[in-house]
Amino acid sequence: MTKRLLFVFAVAGLALASAKSSYSIDLFQPALLGSTQLAPGHYTVDILDQKAIVHSGKVKCEAPVKVESADTKYNTTTVRYDNADGKMRIQEIHVGGSKTKLVFTE
Repeated sequence: MTKRLLFVFAVAGLALASAKSSYSIDLFQPALLGSTQLAPGHYTVDILDQKAIVHSGKVKCEAPVKVESADTKYNTTTVRYDNADGKMRIQEIHVGGSKTKLVFTE
């Protein structure tokens, strides 16, 4: 029984280790993430621990993030903004084809 339980935990660990932690997004307008102004364009978002690393070419910024699960799958990847002080700030990213929601905590 103990060996079987150990095997189950090992398989679960491998599944978690292989979980996707890199996503692609397109910004259609300038937006703030943390204190960094991002221009419109294509970006990659890598999740490491509780930090999102957003990069494209020479542009790179980091922001604290919570990875949450929605009730249903998102059809497309969408970026939700908050308009604060006349500037668009990235608030959430809904990852298309999954139930994954990235919520920026800053």
